[in-house]
Amino acid sequence: MTNIVELKVGLHCEECIKKILKAIKKIEEIETYNVDTQLNKVTVTGNVTEEKVIRVIHKIGKTASSWDDRQQENSMSAGYNM
Repeated sequence: MTNIVELKVGLHCEECIKKILKAIKKIEEIETYNVDTQLNKVTVTGNVTEEKVIRVIHKIGKTASSWDDRQQENSMSAGYNM
């Protein structure tokens, strides 16, 4: 079963990106992965869960959260007027 996992990840420097890519590549049953440095977004497809990818990224000391959470925060703040 192919899942698409999209995460908000702190991509601070070239070294961070290398560590994250190395960790992601070790996950079994991934098909593709992409790192968007402009958006600080990591996308992984394959037989993986969001929890598994987050756990792998946390293991190397980096933060990661669901991309959906980020989108919800933006839409809520965009709709709030004083």
